[in-house]
Amino acid sequence: MTIDLVDLFYRLLANWKLILIMGLVFALAFGAYTIYFVTPMYRATSIIYVLSPESILNVSTLQLGTALTSDYIKVFDMWEVHDEVAKNLNLDYSYTEMRNMLSITNDTGTRMLDISVTSPSPKEAADMANEYAKVVSSYIGETMATDKPNLMSVALEPTNPVSPSRVRNIAIGFILGALLAAAIVTVGFLLDDKFKTAEDIRQYTGMVTLAVVPIEEEEI
Repeated sequence: MTIDLVDLFYRLLANWKLILIMGLVFALAFGAYTIYFVTPMYRATSIIYVLSPESILNVSTLQLGTALTSDYIKVFDMWEVHDEVAKNLNLDYSYTEMRNMLSITNDTGTRMLDISVTSPSPKEAADMANEYAKVVSSYIGETMATDKPNLMSVALEPTNPVSPSRVRNIAIGFILGALLAAAIVTVGFLLDDKFKTAEDIRQYTGMVTLAVVPIEEEEI
């Protein structure tokens, strides 16, 4: 079986209303689901500096700070840190849950660590981000032979959620709806084996049409 892509294109073009309507229906459905059934998540970020101002003396010290950055990131994986934060804030999260809420990033070329916490509560996100900064700073100062990191920026309560994205979900819904409608039209096109023109007969059977009898709509 051969597929005439030009005919398929015109079939899709002829059904543009169906494709548009299904796209809009799915977009509305995805938008309603996002608004009414998905819990918004908020993210707050605090920042600590690996070296204290008194430690910045020369290039070798700065290089040491860059190396320590990776070590400090590893500290956030220790259960003692999560346990201390949970106790201080009276949290009822497990170690795994708290680890999933926490994100540590280090911008290239800097000795600053961004401590981000994502939570359905904006206040909880800010409190946890600030508490992690305090606990880790104290833990490093007590257990490692290095200066205690300084808190560069405290986390503020976020006002806008970071997820879900309504615009993105609505766009995804529209695309899925349009693709589904296009798939339905394509399947109907492939299953339609009726000859509609003399050219169809010649193309699919190799037989030459000798005559065509016109039929008026009223006669049908």
